[in-house]
Amino acid sequence: MKHYYLSLLMLAGLGTAQAQTPAPAVAAAAPADTVSPWKTKFKGSLNVSQALLSDNWKGGGVSFLGLNALLNAQANYRREKHSWDNQADLLFAFANSKGQGYRKNLDRLFLDTKYGYSISGDWDMFASLNLLTQFAPGYEYGKDANGNEQARLVSSWFAPAFLTAAYGFEYHPTTYFKVRLSPFAPRFTFVNRPERFLTSVGAEPYGVQPPRELRREWLAVQVLAEFDKEIMQNVNLKGRYLLFANYQELAFKNIDHRLELALTAKVNRYINVALTGIALYDRDQDARIQGSQTLSLGFLYTFQNYEDKKQP
Repeated sequence: MKHYYLSLLMLAGLGTAQAQTPAPAVAAAAPADTVSPWKTKFKGSLNVSQALLSDNWKGGGVSFLGLNALLNAQANYRREKHSWDNQADLLFAFANSKGQGYRKNLDRLFLDTKYGYSISGDWDMFASLNLLTQFAPGYEYGKDANGNEQARLVSSWFAPAFLTAAYGFEYHPTTYFKVRLSPFAPRFTFVNRPERFLTSVGAEPYGVQPPRELRREWLAVQVLAEFDKEIMQNVNLKGRYLLFANYQELAFKNIDHRLELALTAKVNRYINVALTGIALYDRDQDARIQGSQTLSLGFLYTFQNYEDKKQP
């Protein structure tokens, strides 16, 4: 188990920044070296969906309570040609329905750290490390031969987990869009206790051959694109697209794709409506495209130590 926790420690370096005291209006502008090179940002939201039906409700349906929690923290450093960007993105959602009990809907832990060196106004060379996994056990629900509902374990903590080291070039033409092109991106797939998934996932759960718990893909390419913009007043669109391909198994059907989108509309300073969706294609998990979608209303809090530049 120790290599799982060593992987987390490698990604735990999120920086902190100290607030700057503004100079008096009559004073000259502060020298560049007194301005903090750190930009930090925190976003947290808690969204609830609920339905309550009486026992004699003839319209059908069941009572349920759903909860969706999101945390995003960023700490980015930039001085001259050097940059160091860090991000932690956590998402967890569940629903509790009458007659079915607790069921997980969404679950994501994404940690990313990247060092960059500017080679032009829009381009950086970079080296990065990121981890993608989930927190809680995940189940697939169905019925047995007798018609009784059953739950099969299909995922859990560090099962699977993807640790990717990427090297290449980043293109960032605007403040709200950037894309990383990594012709060399070794990936390590962890499956903690893979024997648990032999009947539910397959003989090689997530590409790992039991009794091994680790798969190494040294020769691989990765593309990571991110978009984060206020597309209209008080409406933000955030997206992340990830492509991964193993050179040794290079074929169109073997290329992994993951697309995440979140549309958030602010009702006021603290209340928001959010629509989120994920589309995933990975043949090591399933031959078909996987998808999830959530619509929720809830509380949103954002803090940052800098002002956003006006987006064109």
